[in-house]
Amino acid sequence: MYESTVLPLPPDSEGEVVATLLTRRAQSGSGRAVLYIHGFTDYFFQDHMAAHYVAQGIDFYALDLRKYGRSLLPHQTRGLIRSVTDYFPEIDEAVRIIRRDHDSLLVNAHSTGGLVAALWADRVRGRGLVQGMVLNSPFLDLNVSAPVRLAADLLKTPLSYTNKALPLGISTAYGQSLHRSAGGEWDYDLELKPLTGFAVHASWLAAIRRAQRRLHAGLNVDVPVLVLASSTGLRLRDFAPEARSADIVLDPKQIARWSTSIGPHVTCVRITDGMHDLVLSAEPVRKQVFAEMDRWSAAYLYQGNENKP
Repeated sequence: MYESTVLPLPPDSEGEVVATLLTRRAQSGSGRAVLYIHGFTDYFFQDHMAAHYVAQGIDFYALDLRKYGRSLLPHQTRGLIRSVTDYFPEIDEAVRIIRRDHDSLLVNAHSTGGLVAALWADRVRGRGLVQGMVLNSPFLDLNVSAPVRLAADLLKTPLSYTNKALPLGISTAYGQSLHRSAGGEWDYDLELKPLTGFAVHASWLAAIRRAQRRLHAGLNVDVPVLVLASSTGLRLRDFAPEARSADIVLDPKQIARWSTSIGPHVTCVRITDGMHDLVLSAEPVRKQVFAEMDRWSAAYLYQGNENKP
């Protein structure tokens, strides 16, 4: 069903680095494509999202970023980076491959992937590489207590450039809300996406905060952007049934607040009963998510040729 392409990348401080590009093509080519970029403690497994796009004649691509999912190598620390710009080479290469035979590209990104994609799109503005972006619960700010936020913003010492894991505790609430083994709907590889998530390292958190401050200062992404967020946010350490109808990872109010810092043409839609990864919400909710994506795409991307380079 999927073609898999390994993208060799320049080595980093841990050695060899690769990313993985998955491809699922529509039966009839339309010249349109979507590139999906996942979030933290994640990898691509949302086959139903790929099927949704392919049914519309849109070729679907998904990128497992370095040190995640299919791209994680034995010697690597899961998810470890020193800057979100570390991800730009694999996005650049994926886009280069996709644009060889597609004249319209939509980037669809989730959570941390949404933050990374926004900064990447700001960097390549004016080059016509991407025609629109859908950001699913993008990681635009920290959803933490004031003391933890202060500590994160003080990560400007040599500690922020080490592999030191931070003592933030472990919660399985989000994983339990999703995975079939805990009563959720979805069956994915728990080795690649553990119920407990990944350890948060000082260098990763410092990189995220630098990226968020850059976004808060204002980007100038020059294509239409759809930002989707749940209508409700909850902070839960332990699983409760409410976890399946709210964002328990990020604060949707923060997402809405900072969404207009991405660029001049941003639509923000709040989804009732949506989970953090909105396309993994209960079936009636995710149908609404896909309907919102389709309506926005019809309005801003796929009517006529005005958005094609």
